[in-house]
Amino acid sequence: MARLSLFDRRRRRVRTQLRSHASGKPRLSVHRSGRHIYAQVIDDAAGKTLAAASTLDKDLKGKTGATRDGAALVGKTLAERAKKAGVSRVVFDRGGFLFHGRVKALADAAREGGLEF
Repeated sequence: MARLSLFDRRRRRVRTQLRSHASGKPRLSVHRSGRHIYAQVIDDAAGKTLAAASTLDKDLKGKTGATRDGAALVGKTLAERAKKAGVSRVVFDRGGFLFHGRVKALADAAREGGLEF
């Protein structure tokens, strides 16, 4: 049996805790790479993505990159799209990433945009 990396173990631990606290709320999942940041609101019960935003979107592509400002723009955009989809309360899934820097900037901007964690 293959051993999991520390990142994968942390991601599983975070996701397990989220399932116990979610109580039917959609999950705001974040992924960051060296160049971009991606976020989506997922309904796990139905297996559907309700809203998504990233630094690769057409309206954000030229303005942003892998910066805190870019993450904040993605968070605001995601909050607007989630509101259009009828979602106001979510559970934040940091996906094994530390709640610091770009991930924190995205979360704060999504809160300012109207999402409740």
